[in-house]
Amino acid sequence: MKQSNKLLKGDFYSGKSGHETFTAVLDPNAKLPDANALTAMKPGQKRLDFKFPNIFEGGAISPTDPKYQGKVVVVQILGSWCPNCMDETNFLAPWYEQNKQRGVEIIGLGYERSPDQKKAAARLHKMRERFNIKYDLAVAGVANKDSAAKSLPQLAQVLAFPTTIFLDKKGEVRKIHTGFSGPGTGKYYRQEIAEFNQTVDQLLKE
Repeated sequence: MKQSNKLLKGDFYSGKSGHETFTAVLDPNAKLPDANALTAMKPGQKRLDFKFPNIFEGGAISPTDPKYQGKVVVVQILGSWCPNCMDETNFLAPWYEQNKQRGVEIIGLGYERSPDQKKAAARLHKMRERFNIKYDLAVAGVANKDSAAKSLPQLAQVLAFPTTIFLDKKGEVRKIHTGFSGPGTGKYYRQEIAEFNQTVDQLLKE
């Protein structure tokens, strides 16, 4: 990494093969982008249309299933390899147990490094056991942002894992949140949780 007073150049590595170079310029007025405005539906699209295999053999999950009708549904785009996804799941798993009786469901869409469905399902099973996940998990594709976007063609793009999508009781997408600020971020984590609860509370009232 090379650094000057106003310029920073470096390399970003992710996993065994992910690598990107970057150049940053000092900006005293810089602000993080709005996490609720980074990912959007394509023009004219209001609903997610997918059907992915459940991590349990023989089943499939779709937002149009009777289980989700008339309920607020949170769709979590995740991967078992993703630290921020683990932070979000560590919040969502107990939250779901405490709130499911209010008329809310969660669907976890797993994007794993292996294209083999059985291997991917096995990794998601381990994650399920580790975090005591009781909401539904599906094998949705491989761990790649472009692949995730193609598997959910109603979305304009997928920029990060996790991405959290809120559906209202009619099944329409009302909000898309990119990323997750984990407990290590302090006040930003508290803000993240407060905003999540506020969004769900509002959708449940409608």
